[in-house]
Amino acid sequence: MSPVRTVARLFLSTIFVVSGARSVARPTAFVPRAQKVTEKVGPLFEKTHPSLPTDAETLVRLNGAAQVVAGLLLATGRLTRPAAAVLASTLVPTTLAAHPFWTVKDPMERRHQETHFMKNLGLFGGLLLAASDTQGRPGLAWRASHYAGHSKHALEHGRHNLDHGLHQLGHSGESVRRAARTARREAKIAYRAAAVGRKLPS
Repeated sequence: MSPVRTVARLFLSTIFVVSGARSVARPTAFVPRAQKVTEKVGPLFEKTHPSLPTDAETLVRLNGAAQVVAGLLLATGRLTRPAAAVLASTLVPTTLAAHPFWTVKDPMERRHQETHFMKNLGLFGGLLLAASDTQGRPGLAWRASHYAGHSKHALEHGRHNLDHGLHQLGHSGESVRRAARTARREAKIAYRAAAVGRKLPS
């Protein structure tokens, strides 16, 4: 891992670890804003599975815990791509709940919330880059196409060897048949010579 990637992941994950820890420790401070989102997604959770939590406080805690765990994984370089994807998914409800600038009427407050919204949008873009970063290694799409091409080449090579082997087998079979015909002719000649020898007077 390059030093630039290490530092960048550390900086990118810090805000999620800190804010996630605050959400887990003191969720009540975030509940009023989170309710704007949980009131809409709660019924969807109930339809998916009745045992899923739907209250705002529990969802705030779960979202914060996911940010802490994924942020630590990203900072330490473990499972970085899945961790970045998780952080990106947690950032969506957080941003919608905390910074809905389009609903604010006061011009100054609207600009303030819009700035935070754009900041989170930039974080989201950074997380998408981290989620797609293969650290210079070939990605799954390239490896799949490479292995497919390699398998096709191997199949064509095997088919060529098979055709060559059948061709050689055909030549060998013809040689065996020719040798058998020669042996039969020689046997007939020897038989006739022996028969003539028996007929001659001694």
